Amino acid sequence: MHFLTCILWHIFHLQPHFFFIPLYNISACTFPNHHWGEWNDSQLQPTIQKLMKGYNRYLRPNFNEGPVEIGMSLDIASIDAISEINMDYTATIFLRQRWRDSRLVFPGNESVSVDGRLVSLLWIPDTFIPDSKRSFLHDVTVENRLIRIFSNGTVLYALRLLMILLSIHNSITATIACNMDLTKYPMDRQVCTLQLESWGYNLQDVVFYWTRGNDSVRGLDTLRLAQYSVESYYTSVSEAVYETGQYPKLVLHFALRRNVLFFILETYVPSVLLVVLSWVSFWISQSSVPARTCIGVTTVLTMTTLMMGARTSLPNANCFIKAIDVYLGICFTFIFGALLEYACAHFYTMQHRTLEDLHRDLLMELSETNGNGLIPIVNSTRPNQSEIGSTAEQSVSNDSRNHAEAKEKMTGQGCGLSSVKDASRRAASVFIVKNPHNIDRHARAVFPTAFLFVNILYWLYYLFL
Repeated sequence: MHFLTCILWHIFHLQPHFFFIPLYNISACTFPNHHWGEWNDSQLQPTIQKLMKGYNRYLRPNFNEGPVEIGMSLDIASIDAISEINMDYTATIFLRQRWRDSRLVFPGNESVSVDGRLVSLLWIPDTFIPDSKRSFLHDVTVENRLIRIFSNGTVLYALRLLMILLSIHNSITATIACNMDLTKYPMDRQVCTLQLESWGYNLQDVVFYWTRGNDSVRGLDTLRLAQYSVESYYTSVSEAVYETGQYPKLVLHFALRRNVLFFILETYVPSVLLVVLSWVSFWISQSSVPARTCIGVTTVLTMTTLMMGARTSLPNANCFIKAIDVYLGICFTFIFGALLEYACAHFYTMQHRTLEDLHRDLLMELSETNGNGLIPIVNSTRPNQSEIGSTAEQSVSNDSRNHAEAKEKMTGQGCGLSSVKDASRRAASVFIVKNPHNIDRHARAVFPTAFLFVNILYWLYYLFL
């Protein structure tokens, strides 16, 4: 290793002519106490010169001899952010690429770690991430690159298999697009991908493969995300077809399940409490107009604010009717329905009171009229209640008799009109409430039962269908 360190020192100090290192400088890197297997220092010096001399980094390995097989593996260090608005995620990954280059053969059975800045002197694959929006390599304190050259003395026995295994280790942070289906948000399950393709080399030049199948990806099992949990992942090998040809492609698929507990505490529970609060007005007297109106208007405005707050972190796309929008719409409907219930109850109460007042005034008029016409003036005593009732009944019977006679006279003229009037009168009688207080009494049972039934249907659909 000290010998190779000395060689690298001469490479850095004699650039750009490091391929022609004088032999007297090489001879300074002798180690009488170390031997590289069957190779001694005098045999190793010209071998290193041959290794670097004539190397062309612009030509891929196995040029005109078949495609280069490039194995890849990934370490997912972190998934920093997942954005539903931009439909992307930001991840820090360690990408490892391995291929064999027969031009970099050197004797021995040890690996050599080379400075990452020497990557510009070697041929490397032009791998890129097609769905990447933004990406960069980490450069603290230097560019995070590792080049390791392997040579196996056992494999050296088969000369045709005597190739060098080159490994490049990169640390990349990238923002990658992920098409999301938010119709079941926040009970959704998103499947995102990480694709690796070759930019300029087609399938006749390079072939991509995962080094260990699904085990080539590590780190997803131990990730801890704020809103998601990694449900499953798998790898696949595919081809990217463009106008210029077919290119190798590797795909990592991973499924993310959103944690719904946060949204239950943040949105669903407050919505349910607002709906229950709107039902309190059913137990308040209908005469307490300010109290019932205040409860109804306050719950409607609070629900509107909650709905607006829930949409701030979501994309403004009309194509998505999300599950949380459906639930907030249901809660808003029940709250607004409770406000309308009081409006109807108050209307029928006032109507019922008006009819009672009219009936009372009619009885008073009849009593006064009958008292002036039938009872002598000398008798100043007022008629009793039985006389008033009998007089009112007699008047009502006379009116009905006159009405019947009038109808008999007009049977030939307005038969069709009277039938329409009777039908409309029967239809209107359906909406006549005899006791307006029964509206609140029925609402106390109908509203909770209907809300419970709708909730059961909602959660069954979005959780299990």
